[in-house]
Amino acid sequence: MQSKASVGTPNTTKRGAAEFPRITIRQFIRKIRTLPAARPAIDPRRWYLTQKQHWLGWLSEYNSQGYYGRIAGLNRDARYAYNHIVEADMLLWLISAAKVPASRVRAARAVAATLPSLQRRSAAIRKIVPWEMVAERLWPSKRRAAAVLHAQRHESGL
Repeated sequence: MQSKASVGTPNTTKRGAAEFPRITIRQFIRKIRTLPAARPAIDPRRWYLTQKQHWLGWLSEYNSQGYYGRIAGLNRDARYAYNHIVEADMLLWLISAAKVPASRVRAARAVAATLPSLQRRSAAIRKIVPWEMVAERLWPSKRRAAAVLHAQRHESGL
């Protein structure tokens, strides 16, 4: 029998032995707004100029029908959105902007380039860079933030 901590609760998601707080779509949007955008690319077939703009537009209607005819009122969270998006370029921008280790970003980009469909590319990226890895980069835990600060002080000789 699994313990409550291993399956997560409505306000948390599984993260190894510890729990990671549930991130709402509104919190996800606020965080994405703080990330650096890539150079704008004009494409007359697209309404957006950057993947950041694409994310913000896509998420702005996430808990409503929106452009994609979603089922409204389900109150999905950021983890759900990340795990269900089918646009490899959006995922690649996010993992890069979130400062996921460059080796993971390169691996995700390389694998995605070999696959024929958006669904398979997106799934492969998420296999290399799961939501928990992105979330920990975007919302580092207090313990992780303290460990990073300690390591930086140690490296600088303070």
